[in-house]
Amino acid sequence: MASIVAASAFSSIIASTPFLTPSSSSLFLKTLTLRPSLPSNRLSFTSQPLRHHMARATLGLTHPSNTEPHKVSFAAKEVDVAEWKGDLLAVAVTEKDAAKNGESRFENAILSALDSKLGGLLGQASSEEDFTGKLGQSTVLRIASGLGSKRVALLGLGVSASTAAAFKSLGEAVAAAAKSAQGGHVAVALASHDGLSAAAKLSTASAIASGTVLGTFEDNRYKTESKKSALKSVDIIGLGTGPEVEKKLKYAGDLSSGVVFGRELVNSPANVLTPGVLAEEASKIASSYSDVFTAKILDAEQCKELKMGSYLGVAAASANPPHFIHLCYKPPSGPVNVKLALVGKGLTFDSGGYNIKTGPGCLIELMKFDMGGSAAVLGAAKALGQIKPLGVEVHFIVAACENMISGTGMRPGDIVTASNGKTIEVNNTDAEGRLTLADALVYACNQGAEKIVDLATLTGACIIALGSSIAGVFTPSDDLAKEVFDASEASGEKLWRLPLEESYWESMKSGVADMVNTGGRPGSAITAALFLKQFVDEKVQWMHIDMAGPVWNEKQRCATGFGVATLVEWVLRNAS
Repeated sequence: MASIVAASAFSSIIASTPFLTPSSSSLFLKTLTLRPSLPSNRLSFTSQPLRHHMARATLGLTHPSNTEPHKVSFAAKEVDVAEWKGDLLAVAVTEKDAAKNGESRFENAILSALDSKLGGLLGQASSEEDFTGKLGQSTVLRIASGLGSKRVALLGLGVSASTAAAFKSLGEAVAAAAKSAQGGHVAVALASHDGLSAAAKLSTASAIASGTVLGTFEDNRYKTESKKSALKSVDIIGLGTGPEVEKKLKYAGDLSSGVVFGRELVNSPANVLTPGVLAEEASKIASSYSDVFTAKILDAEQCKELKMGSYLGVAAASANPPHFIHLCYKPPSGPVNVKLALVGKGLTFDSGGYNIKTGPGCLIELMKFDMGGSAAVLGAAKALGQIKPLGVEVHFIVAACENMISGTGMRPGDIVTASNGKTIEVNNTDAEGRLTLADALVYACNQGAEKIVDLATLTGACIIALGSSIAGVFTPSDDLAKEVFDASEASGEKLWRLPLEESYWESMKSGVADMVNTGGRPGSAITAALFLKQFVDEKVQWMHIDMAGPVWNEKQRCATGFGVATLVEWVLRNAS
């Protein structure tokens, strides 16, 4: 007879965050409330209404719907999987776990016990469907009797699974299986977990929970009809119970809310998410977590006073004015031991300017995602506002604007002057992101940041080099590289370090200014990083992440939320 030793859980909203759009008359501001009276120490995340009125209407009269937040609770339990009662029991299986003996019976103890309860049907179904535990394989069996669950799903993990990315993918597979089965109450267990250390069990539970949340999320704010997920609860079995796993599950919830927020920002079209609306969203983070955040939004005149000619040159052609966003996180108590800055490229739409994007592969229809760096930075801010790490001060900086075409716009051949006094000959108006980042990086250094990470959908060259799953990393600091790569390993996001080849700077020299804004096609991701380096104080540790590839999931036609998890992990590793 099995018994529940303990349960720890988080409940995560898997829903859209209505934006402060000019045409919306109301929005819902998510607030997080711990309700100790709930059973099993469950954390409840609730939504409270907040009214907001704005006068202007958006182009196309489009605004996101105020959908009801969907909640899924997660609990860590120790029970006999054969006795667990619910709609779907998902068992994660490696190729070794799926192996059978000479009598065609599972050798794995958990699978063998389940198969015995089902009179051999599980083994028979796996053989008929050629399920061998390969990565991505799955088989689902509808059960009439024998187990407490109505269905059993076997989900393939491949040869082995030990990384955060692998277990996040498992969580996504659980979400897909639950959706297919229309299951409301689901459990997930590993066929083999005895070899995992206590720390590995905690990180595995967290990764599974995060993957399930993100796998369940669908951005339906701009659809007139959408089907709600039936999933209500997920029990994670066999990975421990108690306050430590409860803390990890809450962290997974906080982190996932930041990733979802980042996805929503990138998914929103440019006629809704203008630079002003992006600034409103940033301000909302500061007001939601006012105990640790302050917000400063600079308009064009204030940016002019700071001599941000490079940024303002990009913004000059648009009817939507620029907004320079600066959020500052300070811990709720204790000293500050290190100051960090996260800088995100914030082009809410990039037409290319006079060097307009044309022809196959230019991706102009997707240039709403050119603010993906800012989405990662603000998503991280949202998560950290809930986590509240000690010992670290973090500046979140976005130079938000549009790159458009008009008589007031920047022309090829113009020379702009950045806020550090350096002059730039604009030989291509479609290399605009680096111009905005130049002033943002100078500003970050002026805040006293000791370490700066900037993220940008900067170059198509990085997509050609690394594909759609891996971001390129450039930094002169080996120490910072180690910190961020350790964080990315924990987050499950893929990075690859590329060289800062100084000899390539020769192609960036101008005859009439300090530099041009783009060199030739060869090594153009490298020369873009070398350009940004000109605007960072030599005493500051700096990293540039080119996330042009992984910002977007082409298969699903939506944003990934890339960068949020790695940034949060990196900040926490710098915290005391």
